[in-house]
Amino acid sequence: MTVTTVRKPEASPLGPLAALGGRLVRGNARTRFLLLALTVFWSVALCSGQDLDLVLYAGDPEKRSVIDQIEDPEERDAFVELRETTDPARKRALAEAFLERFPKSWLVAFAHSMAAKACIALDDLQAGLEHGRRSIRILPENGTLLVALANVQVLEGLLEEAERNAADALAYLGRFRHPSLYTKSEWERIGRELRASAHFVLGRVAATRAFRAPAAETPAMLVPARESLRSSIRLNRRDGIALLLLGIVEEALGNSGEALSAFEAAARVPGPVQASALAKLQEAFRDGGEIRSSLKEFRAGIRPLRVKAQAGTGPDRPALDPPGSYAGSEGCRDCHEQVFDAWSNTGMAKMFRPYGFENVIGDFQRDVEFRDPAGDLLARMLIDGDRHYFELPTGEGTQRFPVDYTIGSKWQQAYATRLPNGQIHVVPIQYNVLHRKWVNFWEELDDGPSERSRLRDFHRMRLSTSYQVHCSPCHTSQVQAEGSLVAAERITYREAGINCEMCHGPSRAHETAMRAGNTEMPEATDPPLRFGELDHRSYVSVCAQCHMQSGIVETGPRGEINYSGRQESFLNQREQRPYEEYSRTAFYKDGRFRETTFIAESFMRTECFRRGQAHCGHCHDPHPADSATNPTSLKHRNEPNRMCLQCHESLAEDPEAHTRHADGSEASQCVSCHMPKIMNSMMFLAGTHRIDDIPDAGMTARFGREESPNACLACHENESIEWLESSLEAWQDRDAAR
Repeated sequence: MTVTTVRKPEASPLGPLAALGGRLVRGNARTRFLLLALTVFWSVALCSGQDLDLVLYAGDPEKRSVIDQIEDPEERDAFVELRETTDPARKRALAEAFLERFPKSWLVAFAHSMAAKACIALDDLQAGLEHGRRSIRILPENGTLLVALANVQVLEGLLEEAERNAADALAYLGRFRHPSLYTKSEWERIGRELRASAHFVLGRVAATRAFRAPAAETPAMLVPARESLRSSIRLNRRDGIALLLLGIVEEALGNSGEALSAFEAAARVPGPVQASALAKLQEAFRDGGEIRSSLKEFRAGIRPLRVKAQAGTGPDRPALDPPGSYAGSEGCRDCHEQVFDAWSNTGMAKMFRPYGFENVIGDFQRDVEFRDPAGDLLARMLIDGDRHYFELPTGEGTQRFPVDYTIGSKWQQAYATRLPNGQIHVVPIQYNVLHRKWVNFWEELDDGPSERSRLRDFHRMRLSTSYQVHCSPCHTSQVQAEGSLVAAERITYREAGINCEMCHGPSRAHETAMRAGNTEMPEATDPPLRFGELDHRSYVSVCAQCHMQSGIVETGPRGEINYSGRQESFLNQREQRPYEEYSRTAFYKDGRFRETTFIAESFMRTECFRRGQAHCGHCHDPHPADSATNPTSLKHRNEPNRMCLQCHESLAEDPEAHTRHADGSEASQCVSCHMPKIMNSMMFLAGTHRIDDIPDAGMTARFGREESPNACLACHENESIEWLESSLEAWQDRDAAR
């Protein structure tokens, strides 16, 4: 029998850190100030709400106030008082009072977040953790809160939770643009310190595990700890705690010179670890082989701590000439004819097309009228000769607008008209295929009249109806502005619809090489991308160009709007606008996304994506051979459970044990429970892409069926929430007994 010796916790070199207690959470005075300042974040930032289904450009002005969406004036006043309070004790009291008084508010996540940070600032760590977990459950992308929680969790020995939250915080802080509450430079400073703190947590988690491991395994486990701590110090060179821990790790690795450098740097930082760092130096001074006349002289002889800056990407290569670097769809056809033909019949290829009589699917028979609820005529759709037209009011009669373009070909179709100056404007009313009727789609989406929905103003051709500005980035290929000026009459595009290179990248060089007989293939991540070899994040980032509502468009050096003029940056992920700056109509009160425009964001929340490395291509084929009868481009559409069982193979052995419903029944389908149809699409409900969504009785009991729809109650619609709670509890008890 082999006996493995494990070091006792009290013998751990981390003793100097453990002795710091709650002070470790806040660190030095600068970090403590940061934490207190951020107790107001995710609340003060609730100043504007972005309209849905519009392209977001960098520098877009703020929209209407989100706070104004609070219907109850007492709730609004209570929240405003809460967000404006900075004293931690009072902030905690106000937050907890708000939660008790308004338990069904859509501001619950923000109130819990503020309560959590206030509790941590008051050293009530357990209360801070509880409030924080409740907030993250509803709004998981709160990077600032995740950093605070991770610091508490590592102190409390909750290593797995701390590691997960710190890693998630780094991901979210990298994904989201700075909140509108802060300037870019302010957020660069704050974000730098938050990322430094998250890296520190990862370093301490790794170090703690290493010192608890068998002695033979410790050195290898300390290497990632050292790298995380170095990353932390690169971002915040005045963090004494990170410096002290780096010294401890270097010492354990036998790097005495590096350890002394780190201890000496920590000893120069005023704060809770300064004494511990000096003690380490004194210990080295006493044990040193070379006698020094004083500790001061000894410290003077230590080389300064040098932490290399993280490697950059190097100088950019010259911007490629867009017309020269993009081949166009026809350039792909000769070698990829079968795929080209399949793509030609997809909704992507038909997303935006110049007018063709045969492409129109709306009802334009003579004297088709569209009226408002009062019965007043707002539009007439008609065919005159071989052309489709809209007749719309102008204030002094009516004006006829020809259909010059069709937008969409499956669920709904919109129509656009072109002005002599090149501007293209989208008519507000669209034809819904499912309901076989005309609808004012913008009015439906905006929950009432808005500038872009007013038919009586369409003839004014305002920016709100511009196709080039608001629609083209997701409906048209290689859209380009004139320089950095995003103006409707100065935006052009290379190809209508979504062409091959919108997904595979600029491929002129590849086409030229192939025609010359050079069959050497580039790397999978170099255009043309080979999706079968991409990692899951790269794969999803390509789809997210159009399927992510919060992605922000920044024009390139040549005015590129929805493509890259630099070959090496084609795969860059767009920054996202923070979710708290969206209209609350985009979310259910339980935090789930309500609109399909957030389909990528919904998927990116799942454990399937985050831990399981799932991507869109596991379930969807972007150019299926059967697109005419398979409008959602599903793989395995005749055996939908295979989409899940390709990863969860063991569940196929006894499906009824997992689903609790008869095998083959609708309720036994994976999507019935894990992808309930709760997302608004083109006037129908689509399945949520929060794939690991599990029916949650607690959320539904709290917020109600409308604001926390439940997959169980979608079928058992006559049952009560009490029945739901008892049924799910019985299932959990049965699973626990196995």
